[in-house]
Amino acid sequence: MPVPKILVVEDEPAISELIITTLEFADFEAVAAFDVPSAHAAVIDENPDLILLDWMLPNGQSGIDLARRLKKDDSTANIPIIMLTAKGEEDNKVYGLDAGADDYITKPFSTRELVSRIKAVLRRTGSINEKPVGAGKLTIEPASQRVMVGNQEITMSSTEYRLLYFFMTHIDRVYTRAQILDQVWGGNVYIDERTVDVHIRRLRKVLEPFGVSGFIQTVRGTGYRFSEK
Repeated sequence: MPVPKILVVEDEPAISELIITTLEFADFEAVAAFDVPSAHAAVIDENPDLILLDWMLPNGQSGIDLARRLKKDDSTANIPIIMLTAKGEEDNKVYGLDAGADDYITKPFSTRELVSRIKAVLRRTGSINEKPVGAGKLTIEPASQRVMVGNQEITMSSTEYRLLYFFMTHIDRVYTRAQILDQVWGGNVYIDERTVDVHIRRLRKVLEPFGVSGFIQTVRGTGYRFSEK
């Protein structure tokens, strides 16, 4: 399996070097960029699996602006982004997440937390596992983010894909709404647990024409389970 490649966009050399060293010890490949132009060029040239993006960058440019730019471009929209910044107020967290960030780490942070957050985001987006995942006649190909039933591809939203990927990599286990919310949307997202119900209904509707919607089972009083049984 390919080693996940992380682009570190941080203008402080000492912090950048610390992060790069930490990632390499954790068996990631790390690439450094120090401003918006070099970061955008690295995204195109290196095709990273995840971007660690500092909020404040040189020359009055913002990591938030870069995040928005990347999310608007179809070729880079699916690259997960973790914002890395000293701005810890809740409004700033929401602002960063609204710009397209998948998670948010506030400085100072521990290297252990950093690696854990990166792995969690890669798991949620499917980037940490390139092997196809199957259940019955349903298959997910993480490398291309395709969902297949036999030779037919199922079209779904990115949220529905992440939700299905989570279920298919955790078969026959019961999860509460809070656990699903944390695993699929991330711990820093401020949405109601009942949002999980809405997205599961949508996912079932997408899967129904292919005869596999019954794999997503409601466990009364607890949450949901994915099972072929």
